[in-house]
Parts: sequence; structure tokens; C-alpha cells
Amino acid sequence: MSSQNASTVPATGTARSDGLLRAALVADVILTGANGIGYLALATVLDSLLGVPLPVQYAVGVFLTVYALWVLTVSRQEDISRGAVTVVIALNAAWAVAGVVTVVLDALTATTVGNGWIVFQALVVGAMGAVQYAGLRRM
Repeated sequence: MSSQNASTVPATGTARSDGLLRAALVADVILTGANGIGYLALATVLDSLLGVPLPVQYAVGVFLTVYALWVLTVSRQEDISRGAVTVVIALNAAWAVAGVVTVVLDALTATTVGNGWIVFQALVVGAMGAVQYAGLRRM
């Protein structure tokens, strides 16, 4: 096994083993990017609905938008880096856990709708990380 095969997956060949992973990464880009842009563009509208302070929404919006762009970069590489994907999966897992902990601790004093949204996001991000992990194992 060459050192290239140990850390990346070639994009060429008759059967691509990274199709599930690429699809999961693209889904992450779309959902995370839309979420980040939504927080930035609609923060003043979401403020009263979610009960999350504007500075938090803006910070989360910037983070999610930048993160989505980075995941897009990872997904577009001819040879997907296992290390980069491992970081994506770890960050998604951390985001999911942090979301649940935030609600349990009432750290943001969000509204009921806001807490529901945070938990929903945690579940979606956790599921996305699980699919990415499955895709990584197929490589």
C-alpha cells in the first residue's frame, strides 16, 4: 500500500469508494452554509423567535459559513484527505454534544422554540457525522 493510499482516496478508477462520503460532505456544506447565512441574514428576525442573543447568532453564523466553505474545499479535493474528514466528523460530533449541553444547562436562555431548534440541529449534525463516518469507513 502506498503512502498516498493510506491518507487519501484517489478520485479516479472504475468504482469510486468515496461516493457516500462525498455526498455526505456536500450535504454538510449545503445545510451548514444555509444555516450560517440564515443566522447572518435573519438574526434580527430570529432574535425574538429563538431567544438567542444577536452577538451569538452573528458569531455562529460566521463560524458556520466559514466552516461550510472549508468542508466544501475538503469535498472538492480529487483525493479526499482522511485526516481532514476525521476533523469534520469530530467537529460535527462536538457541535452535536455542545448543542444538547447548551440546552440542558440553559446556557443561552433560549425560548422553547429556540431550545427545540438547537436540539434539532444537534440531531441533524450528529446524524450527518455518522453518515460521514460510514462513508469514511468505506474508503
